[in-house]
Amino acid sequence: MSSAAASLLGRQLKEIQKAKDLPGISCGLRGDNVFEWEVMLMISDECKYYGGVLCISILHAPGDDEYGYEKAAERWTPVQTPETILLSVVSLFNDPNDESPANLEAAKMWREAQKDEKTMKEWKRKCRRLVRESLGEE
Repeated sequence: MSSAAASLLGRQLKEIQKAKDLPGISCGLRGDNVFEWEVMLMISDECKYYGGVLCISILHAPGDDEYGYEKAAERWTPVQTPETILLSVVSLFNDPNDESPANLEAAKMWREAQKDEKTMKEWKRKCRRLVRESLGEE
């Protein structure tokens, strides 16, 4: 990557860290590599994904995507900034888009869960269990 890209990302990181209108978003570098960020999103425990961990990468080749969900064209364009990407992630946490899912089965379960409170509680319980399993906690 060029030094221009590194310089731009460095400036964008500083802007996010200073921003007063981005509550609940904290980020910094992993080590001293401006191309690897560690981000913490402070979300409500009412969020369906509370306690979960996810990886979002906009710079690696599709073959390096551990989960294989993303195509390079879906990850990043030059008009996006790290700030707009993080705001999009927070938005999806609060209002999942089941019309364009990465996982069709999960989207179907989500739609079913919307029907009543009991089904939603079961769905949340299952999501939390699956997150814990994926983290090796169960």
